[in-house]
Amino acid sequence: MPMKSENGLETLFVDGLKDLYYAEKKILKTLPKLAKAAQSSQVSAAFEKHRMETEAQVERLEQIFDQLGKAARGKTCPAIDGILEEGAEILEEYEGAPALDAGLVGAAQAVEHYEMARYGTLIAWAEQLGMKDALPLLRETLKEETATDEALSALGESDANERALQAA
Repeated sequence: MPMKSENGLETLFVDGLKDLYYAEKKILKTLPKLAKAAQSSQVSAAFEKHRMETEAQVERLEQIFDQLGKAARGKTCPAIDGILEEGAEILEEYEGAPALDAGLVGAAQAVEHYEMARYGTLIAWAEQLGMKDALPLLRETLKEETATDEALSALGESDANERALQAA
């Protein structure tokens, strides 16, 4: 049996959980702003739906922390901070413009892609570590993040991008 290392895969897994916990909490604060700023009721509804999903995702992460006997704490994630900052710039620079919703959808997809990559990694590590209780929780969240990304793509292609293009 391999000896546990202080800087081994389990530590890396917990650091990844902390990163995602921080990210999900930041996203949770940002989604109402995006929903309010969106011009289309469809885009606004998509952000509101994802806010509710994100609340459940935070709870799942808290369950995993609990399974590990660790306090649910975030770790500052410069990557998500940067992605959210880009979204805030779009919100500010395109406020009232026909391209706002297209920009918001694109910014939200950048967030989803980051989350999908991180959850996929945590799933692989949880499998390696034999964390059978954490796997269904992580997989459920990855499934939601993927579905949100697909919904945002469809929304952009069928509505937001077209409105931005017509106004150009």
